[in-house]
Amino acid sequence: MSLAVALFIAVTVVVAAFVQSAVGVGFALIVAPILAFLHPELLPTALLVLMLPLNLYVSWSERHALDRVGAAWITLGRAAGTFGGLWVLASWPPHALKLLIGGGMILAALASIVAPEFKPDRKAFVTAGIITGISETATGIGGPPLALAYQHHSPQVLRATVAFCFLLGGLISLAFLAVAGRAEPGQVLTAALFMPPLALGVFLGRAVRDRINAAMLRRCVLVFAIASGAALLLKL
Repeated sequence: MSLAVALFIAVTVVVAAFVQSAVGVGFALIVAPILAFLHPELLPTALLVLMLPLNLYVSWSERHALDRVGAAWITLGRAAGTFGGLWVLASWPPHALKLLIGGGMILAALASIVAPEFKPDRKAFVTAGIITGISETATGIGGPPLALAYQHHSPQVLRATVAFCFLLGGLISLAFLAVAGRAEPGQVLTAALFMPPLALGVFLGRAVRDRINAAMLRRCVLVFAIASGAALLLKL
């Protein structure tokens, strides 16, 4: 990895950590397309490793707002969906993974824009967990289904619960990837290089979280997701 590429990824990690720390979603949506362009071999392991300390910090700092019941059902579905993600990794060629990432981001963003207000029940939580398990294990991106489930809750509940589900789900995915031989030490070491930018982004996000318009920032993330997904589809 050249110095220029490393610096570009580092800046991306800072921006992504800032967005997720402030809003509750967006890290994988921002980082995954960049890694897919520059170093696709790092997906999804390096992305999942980077998200562990991020989600640990966010879920702990807002643990008072955690939806424990919803998180439990999501994690149950998430564990089942991991097997589907492993099948995708083993069966799909790299260009198909780009299609999955790009198309998935566009569809998830559009769904978030047009979805009517609703109160998720047990089936919705389990379904969101299953979809997240498949997509995050295969690509490192799992936020959109969970964001959809909690889009009409308070920002505190969304941030805490999504981060907690990401934390548990990331550990599950990494464990399965390791057993399947898809998590290599080099990928973990590369992720470790970007921990300082990650910490900087979290600090900046926490510093402004209560002073920004979260709804406006969320719309910006959705626009970025659509643009990133379209760019990936054009590179197929």
